[in-house]
Amino acid sequence: MSEHQQIELYITISDEQQNAVVEQLLAAVPIDAVVEHTLATVHIAQAVMLTLLITDDAGIREMNKQYREQDKPTDVLSFPLLEQPLVQAPLDQLWTPPEEDETTAQKQPVPAFVTPPDMIMNLGDIVMSWPTLVQQATQAGHAPTYELLYLLAHGVLHLVGYDDQSEAGYQAMIGIQQAVLQQVGQEA
Repeated sequence: MSEHQQIELYITISDEQQNAVVEQLLAAVPIDAVVEHTLATVHIAQAVMLTLLITDDAGIREMNKQYREQDKPTDVLSFPLLEQPLVQAPLDQLWTPPEEDETTAQKQPVPAFVTPPDMIMNLGDIVMSWPTLVQQATQAGHAPTYELLYLLAHGVLHLVGYDDQSEAGYQAMIGIQQAVLQQVGQEA
């Protein structure tokens, strides 16, 4: 597997042969360029890093159940380490920091993740399900690698503050994702 400057990459699919196939595919696609172009498009110039985990439906289903209380597989999950959005965009396109309620106020406060001054900022983690993204690619009529890069741009946007729960956020994210893939020479 080739070295990635901004991405810690992990592949944990239960089938070793499938792991090798995914590893080969990832070596041939511009995942670093997608991250760089996504960040540049939303005007983030500082040095950052993130973790990308490609797993199977069982692995992502477990995470989706644990963190989103949805007992089903999904295509991509993003886990930002930021306390608030890093990107500057209209508020209706951004996620909001979790509010404190009575139950969280009574618990021990969790200290904010702080990046030491001489370290690269860690944006967080992106998790993708390989079988789900292959199925989505087949349904959309494009290559799994295109779907992976599209979801990678999507995940990066979530890490820096975008949210697709509103129509404005959804449309902004779709536009950015499509523009980024065109910039790196990827077509559906």
